[in-house]
Amino acid sequence: MAMKLESLVKNIAYHFIGQDGKQILEEARVRELLDTEITGITNDSREVRPGSLFFCIEGAVSDGHDYAGGAIEKGAAALVVQKMPDLSAEASEIGGRRFPAIIRVEDSRKAMAVMSAAFYGDPAKEMKIIGVTGTKGKTTTTYMVRSILEAAGIRTGLVGTIETLYPTPEGEVRIPAENTTPESIVLQKTFRDMADCGVQAVVMEVSSQALMLHRTGGFVFDLGIFTNLSPDHIGPNEHKDFEDYLHCKSLLFRQCRTGILNGDDPYFEKILEGRTCAVETFGLGENCDLRAKNIGLIHTPGELGITFDTEGLLSLHAHVPAPGKFSVYNALCAIAVCRHFNVPEDAVCSALRQIHVRGRIEMVKVSDDFTLMIDYAHNAMALESLLRTLREYEAGRLVCVFGCGGNRARSRRFEMGEVSGRLADLTVITSDNPRFEEPMDIIKDIVTGITPTGGAYVEIPDRKEAIRYVIENGRPGDIIVLAGKGHEDYQEIKGKKYPMDERDLIREVLEERQE
Repeated sequence: MAMKLESLVKNIAYHFIGQDGKQILEEARVRELLDTEITGITNDSREVRPGSLFFCIEGAVSDGHDYAGGAIEKGAAALVVQKMPDLSAEASEIGGRRFPAIIRVEDSRKAMAVMSAAFYGDPAKEMKIIGVTGTKGKTTTTYMVRSILEAAGIRTGLVGTIETLYPTPEGEVRIPAENTTPESIVLQKTFRDMADCGVQAVVMEVSSQALMLHRTGGFVFDLGIFTNLSPDHIGPNEHKDFEDYLHCKSLLFRQCRTGILNGDDPYFEKILEGRTCAVETFGLGENCDLRAKNIGLIHTPGELGITFDTEGLLSLHAHVPAPGKFSVYNALCAIAVCRHFNVPEDAVCSALRQIHVRGRIEMVKVSDDFTLMIDYAHNAMALESLLRTLREYEAGRLVCVFGCGGNRARSRRFEMGEVSGRLADLTVITSDNPRFEEPMDIIKDIVTGITPTGGAYVEIPDRKEAIRYVIENGRPGDIIVLAGKGHEDYQEIKGKKYPMDERDLIREVLEERQE
């Protein structure tokens, strides 16, 4: 793939600068630079090849401007910068090549998003793009939407926390995720691949970080979705405070044609401040455009689920094999989205009935007597929401197996311990990702949180043995939740990731019991 630089910069504000850092005003020179051919784009200096355009990005850990000289030595045809990089005199003439075009912009991340879209031929225009933001429910909602659209014969791609996946003529592509929302270059390349494979719609998770860092710049979402909002991701490397977090979430509704929002959320109005889109709502409140009523709980061996009816924009009866009110909201949201694709009601109901999301209230059948599930709840807020939901089913004991990650805020351990001690009948404290800490030190902190609650607990550092314990000691009616790992298939110890999938551990325990 190759493209003239002129085609890449037409939608950004920029100027060319020379080796002295001054703006180039000479018309002939500017025309010459615009005629530069670009054969690849990257923000990783290790990937620069002759003819590449290199984006100098100021990051939290490193500054891409420091690698500008190396990019030139590798043959970069152009650089996008926010400030003049410190280039050595030797870099001005390498192997007879001319000094590259240096394009100065106000925000190189924003420019990267717009230019990436242009480089890959604006693939988002060839598909319907659905962006889902919110504190909780993004992953489940995206999988629900994809399942419904696929059931209706609409070829649909997904980009999210767990993976990127999309259909191709040869089969389904699955790529493990590194970020909830990929960097703009990766995202646009993925869109291009999807469009070339005949994908008609893409549903993607949109994190607050992605909106803040312009990863989703350069295109407009057809539908923007808001699930809910609560304090999260507040810290020195994320958002300075809750107001900043909320503001970044709200940016999606200045970048979409139609917004579909949880009308019951207390931050609904604030999320819409500055919006430029049409608005629809879903929820339980009478003012919502799509509403759920007649909510019922389902508890059968191996399944905790809900049923409900909808009214307003659409009337149907839904059955979802996932528990709790948040499952009602997730399903309502998916229904509201798929209404815009004219999906038949029977296809909606059938797809919801079969929904399965890896690591999100994922039921694993091990016994007819008790229910066991895997969930990603890895902080106090998520764990409390999950345990309160499971309490509604008035089963036998509620058993919670969890650990906490090392080299993270110790407060999380105390908080999660307190939540589990207060809400679970039995807590089994085990190891999560200890990283560079000793597992028993982390467990001691969790015990500190549990102790004041008086909740019953046992300590089993080995996660497989913890799982063995709850399976062998499960009682009729018990609900057992393995919390914290979810979709993860590894355990991080002393800087190395070792294979560890809870599904495999469960299978091994069951096989060993049979033997």
